[in-house]
Amino acid sequence: MRLALKLTSDAEDAKDLMQDTFLKALKNCDKFVSDSNFKGWIVTIMKNTFINNYHRSLRYSAFCDHSKSHQQGNETSAAYIEDPYSVFFSKELRKMIDSLDEDIRMPFKMHQEGFKYKEIADALRLNIGTVKSRIFFARRKLIKQLN
Repeated sequence: MRLALKLTSDAEDAKDLMQDTFLKALKNCDKFVSDSNFKGWIVTIMKNTFINNYHRSLRYSAFCDHSKSHQQGNETSAAYIEDPYSVFFSKELRKMIDSLDEDIRMPFKMHQEGFKYKEIADALRLNIGTVKSRIFFARRKLIKQLN
């Protein structure tokens, strides 16, 4: 509990992190080597879970702004003013992504939303190699359309 609290600086977040850690440990207990350090294994899972959640939240907050000034709409801030070119480019990019074939669009969108390859593979019932190649092909197709 102390490490989780140290990482998150919040009691509720620490409890969530511990729960996620123990679920992952139970899910992957077959990967634990019996003569190795169990505490070290759990600590590694906890640190990696915290880092992955942190990166996922950064990616999410980069796309979704939930600040007061953005929600109220009548307050303006230089940080939230978008130039017309950026708005246009974002819309065009979303159209290009939506125009991709379903089999490469879904893994690509999930990856952009912060899902790991393994999570995408499990959700779409695909091999990890297939997921990686479909994301690669989606990127390649988008780059080709941009040029």
